[in-house]
Amino acid sequence: MTHSLVRVEHVMGMAVSLDLDDDRPVPDLERLADGVFAWLRTVDEIFSTYRPESEISRLARGELRREECAPEVGEVLDRCAELWDETDGYFDINAGGRLDPSGYVKGWAVQRACDRLLEAGSANHCLNAGGDIFVRGAPLGREKWRVGIRHPWEAMSVAWVLEVTDTAVATSGTYERGLHVVDPFTGRPVNDLRSVTVVGPELGTADAYATAALAMGRAGIDWLAALPGHESAVVTESGEALRSDNLPVAANPEASGRR
Repeated sequence: MTHSLVRVEHVMGMAVSLDLDDDRPVPDLERLADGVFAWLRTVDEIFSTYRPESEISRLARGELRREECAPEVGEVLDRCAELWDETDGYFDINAGGRLDPSGYVKGWAVQRACDRLLEAGSANHCLNAGGDIFVRGAPLGREKWRVGIRHPWEAMSVAWVLEVTDTAVATSGTYERGLHVVDPFTGRPVNDLRSVTVVGPELGTADAYATAALAMGRAGIDWLAALPGHESAVVTESGEALRSDNLPVAANPEASGRR
């Protein structure tokens, strides 16, 4: 008899869903899930910009020095500095006027959770945090996971369906949180692109790339096309649906645009 587990919890300000599809005893799966959500709660305690007592909030206010923070803070800040360079300054954790690495932290946290699952012996899982997803292996009875990319105007529809394994899928858009991404060079919110999805090997990086492309506006479309090792899909504010040729699309006749 095969076993699997699905758990959904509200953490980091969003619904996070975990699918564990390893054929293991249910108590083992429960312990694995406990570890995932405990880790995400720890990340929230350290990095939430909505918690005045979090380390990242205290660091931003000058109440803590970097060396006084948890080691994860230095790891995240170092990677964000690299991403600033990789994106020509468009991924800027100070663009909103205060220190905010959230555009990297969520994807990084999910990726780290999945890496911990692998170390603990879980080879088949899917972790979805507000549309930022990492999948490994496959669900029971299938060869790959199917991941839907939300339609940016129709909440109950999908723009694309991907078929993936051992892959990160990150989406940044304006359709839920409004114009929350700022062009760091003008200081103004951007609205040329409605939705940007990046598919790649590591979720923190894919998440940051999606945010950077959104900040670039239409220039982000060509920038994404030149990214090595990554595929992408974009919906513009005017309704164009564009995707890279090798985006791992499973089936979706409504997605007619192609770049």
